[in-house]
Amino acid sequence: MTSARQLYLYIVKKITVYPEKESQAITFMLLEHYMRLRNIDVLVDRPIADNAAQPDWDNIIARLNNNEPVQHIIGSTEFCGLEFRVSSSVLIPRPETEELVRMVTRDYAEPDKDITILDIGTGSGCIAIVLARFLPHVSVHAWDVSDEALKVAQENARQLIADVTFAKQDMLNMTLPLPGSIPQFDCLVSNPPYVTYSEQEHMRPNVLRFEPHEALFVEDSDPLLFYKAIADFGTHYLKSNGKCYVEINEHFGSETKKVFEERNYRNVEILRDINGKDRFVRAIWG
Repeated sequence: MTSARQLYLYIVKKITVYPEKESQAITFMLLEHYMRLRNIDVLVDRPIADNAAQPDWDNIIARLNNNEPVQHIIGSTEFCGLEFRVSSSVLIPRPETEELVRMVTRDYAEPDKDITILDIGTGSGCIAIVLARFLPHVSVHAWDVSDEALKVAQENARQLIADVTFAKQDMLNMTLPLPGSIPQFDCLVSNPPYVTYSEQEHMRPNVLRFEPHEALFVEDSDPLLFYKAIADFGTHYLKSNGKCYVEINEHFGSETKKVFEERNYRNVEILRDINGKDRFVRAIWG
């Protein structure tokens, strides 16, 4: 018979590509997912029966040491208290994006008639689904250019019982106004690609090798490409006094603000994340 602490120490020691604190956090995630062992079980050294079902730990550790994200190994991650399926087709949701969602939920917490929100570049669906769950009085739409991402997002919406209307749309190849029936929105929200290719050298292998580059990177020659497209779209499809919220590259805060100001948005603000970095722009149309 082994114990929770023995297993914990074995896994932490075998993970070699992360700093110790990160290895410890990853190990807790693995023990919770595969063994239903919590942090307290490790602390009190709970016994593990010899016949308890366990995964192939050596295989999992080898995948981790090959820089495969732990979220891909277990197939899911937590975001705003909900469990989301993730794959190599979508970005793993980040804590900063939780802050973006909280910003929107605070501004739209009061029930109002016919509030409609569009999540642009939905990926795993995390933003749209959390908004649909936390703001049941709001109608939520979500767009992405990737068929595979939309499949993941739709599965997450089914699993989490969230009412979201998904559609395939390419923000970079739109002729505005769009043909057909596109609703007017009260709110646009987006975490678009904003990392420049020159920033790759500062990024970790688990991101570069296993997460979709089309959801991460923009050319250094036009780092604000997606913000221009989103802002242009809003001039046609945001209602008067409608709001736009975007997550941004910390190095281009003032430049991103200017994109919206040049298109006659008002009250354009740069907002910082929990680490004090320029991380969001919020703007009002009309």
